[in-house]
Amino acid sequence: MPPIARVEPLTTTRALRGPFDYRLPPALADVAVGTLLAVPFAGRELLGVVVERAAQSDVPDERLAEPRARVEPAIPAELVELARWIAAEYCSTCSRALQLVLPPGAGRGVAPRVRARTALVAEVSAQGRAALADGASERLTARQRDVLARLAADGPLPATETGADHGGLRRLAARGLLLLEPRAQRRRPLVQAVGARSPHAPALTDEQRAALEPILAALAAPAADAPARFLLHGVTGSGKTEVYLQAAEAALAAGRSVLVLVPEIALAPQTVARFQARFGDTVAVLHSQLGQGERYDEWLRLASGEARIAVGPRSAVFAPLGALGLVIVDEEHESAYKHEGDPRYDARRVAAKRAAVAGAVLLAGSATPRPESVHALARIRLRRRVDGRPLPPVEVLDMRDARHPLHPVTREALGDVRRAGRKAIVLVNRRGWSNFLSCRHCGHVWECPQCDVALVLHQREGAIACHHCGHRERIPTTCTQCGSASVARHGAGTERIETELAEALGDPDFPILRLDADTARGGKGAVARVLERFDVARAGVLVGTQMVAKGHDFPDVTLGVVLDADQTLRFPDFRAEERTFALVAQLAGRAGRGGEGNGRVLVQTLSPDAPSIAAAARHDADGFLAGELERRRALAYPPFASLIRVTCSAEEAADAAAAAEAVRERIGAADALVLGPAPLFRLRGRERSQLVVKAARRRPAIAAVAGAVDAVARSALGRRVQLSADVDPQ
Repeated sequence: MPPIARVEPLTTTRALRGPFDYRLPPALADVAVGTLLAVPFAGRELLGVVVERAAQSDVPDERLAEPRARVEPAIPAELVELARWIAAEYCSTCSRALQLVLPPGAGRGVAPRVRARTALVAEVSAQGRAALADGASERLTARQRDVLARLAADGPLPATETGADHGGLRRLAARGLLLLEPRAQRRRPLVQAVGARSPHAPALTDEQRAALEPILAALAAPAADAPARFLLHGVTGSGKTEVYLQAAEAALAAGRSVLVLVPEIALAPQTVARFQARFGDTVAVLHSQLGQGERYDEWLRLASGEARIAVGPRSAVFAPLGALGLVIVDEEHESAYKHEGDPRYDARRVAAKRAAVAGAVLLAGSATPRPESVHALARIRLRRRVDGRPLPPVEVLDMRDARHPLHPVTREALGDVRRAGRKAIVLVNRRGWSNFLSCRHCGHVWECPQCDVALVLHQREGAIACHHCGHRERIPTTCTQCGSASVARHGAGTERIETELAEALGDPDFPILRLDADTARGGKGAVARVLERFDVARAGVLVGTQMVAKGHDFPDVTLGVVLDADQTLRFPDFRAEERTFALVAQLAGRAGRGGEGNGRVLVQTLSPDAPSIAAAARHDADGFLAGELERRRALAYPPFASLIRVTCSAEEAADAAAAAEAVRERIGAADALVLGPAPLFRLRGRERSQLVVKAARRRPAIAAVAGAVDAVARSALGRRVQLSADVDPQ
């Protein structure tokens, strides 16, 4: 028999599971795991991924189809195995997981959406160099001599940059004086650096040297040894990034590659700039705001080994790096590492898996690490800032009787910052102008027609909008229920605070800048432009959502303000205390890093006695983490148990509830506690129901949930319901 390729066609349906056997013709007999093939499937042509090779098939030869063609480039075999692990770990399908590791531009269709870019390149030949050197140049015009001299000095150049037209270049090529040929041209991502970056490593503090020692020892250990997993727990400003950089330098020196993950695209330019300043063009960046051609070229550089450091947010965990030696997960506490689509993978766990398989060192870092990481990883401490300054004092402001979004102490402190010509950061954990609108006469609240949530006021856009489905309406002037013109606005978001500050401070030379999801939609580099404006300004205020508290290093910020700090405590989530502590502690770390004085932090809250806020105000990470781990152990929450959430959505609430109940019945023997089903709020016009599985034994619970979800998806009810399983929900 001819050789067999076992192929996963890239489909989205859960009810269909591969792989499927295909007979390989002689022209494709050399395909390997990871090869992309155009295959006939269910009457159409799909892109498929080879996941195994076999000598023979259980299917009769006459029933086997042959692939139509090979599609380049291939996926590295180790990423195919990673995708298969993700499918099993996150109750998904292999096809959906494989789509995470595809080269940029590849999709379910067989025709690639992006290709390598080529340009006509001119290069001086040996004969041309001789003509310049041995006096034969009298046969050249002055312009021809200039072109050859420039190519001799600068090396190969695109034809458009030589200073000559194509006709002139072709005449020189015909005489053998230069080579003219199409060559691949890299589409280089534009990285907007924020702040000055030095190519030289600074002197390490004693704490940094002590932190680096076990990491370097692990990097030097034989690959056969169990790979080390570290948590770098350092206060804000303690120099964690320099530890990353020097660990990366050691990995490169050992001939290994480096993967660096950041939680959000907003942080990618800053991190890329720091690594590029130190390591130059061996750094590649991968994130969704790059053009598809830029991502494709960066992917190829990593796959070929031309680039050996990959930097990017969550999806960069699938960078095609070979000989992986170091995996860095910066700001490891951030929930942005959790993917929202199916498969709902956690990039932190995937990064740990990649490190374990490759024998690489895992280095996670944070000033506010997760209890799960403290429990599982070897902790290295950085307790002091590199400049020796203490952490800024934190003052908690009681807002229970307040009638204005800014406390009088906050207004006075911001005025002091303006008069002193300093900078401040104000964190407001919601965007828009107001949280919701209501009628003062009848109490009507404007809600989304597709989702059971209130519409948020966006004053400058002249609209009220849903932050879930994107529905928009004009700002109402009268109540649609009773006709009253008395429309009340409740709460304050970034847009309103920006306006309030501009009016209160009233100084055109003291800029008020806003950074949130709305301003980030201003095209490529929008976030970096806002941060750069704030960095170069003599003084000013940066107002924003959680983006402003994540990893930024502005040494001249002397005031940090958190508005409505207890908002995250109001969510029915066992991680609410952890998130609140991280929010306050991270923003506190942005203040007092340089300049005169030690900085100051103000925390406005309706819950001034909340344990997480009190601990953050004391900078007591150890006390908070110890208490949080004790609470979770008592209640059997992660890291002492695993959680899996199953969500069923349908056009009819009865179908969603019936599907959830059917899943519950099939999970019954999983040796786990099943909570629910319970209704969820309507989303994008679909009714939803959910259940949560809590289990001490992770693998059996995942297997039971995956089997139950698959069984319901293949049933008649499953055709009317969308099911999704979320392992380790955030």
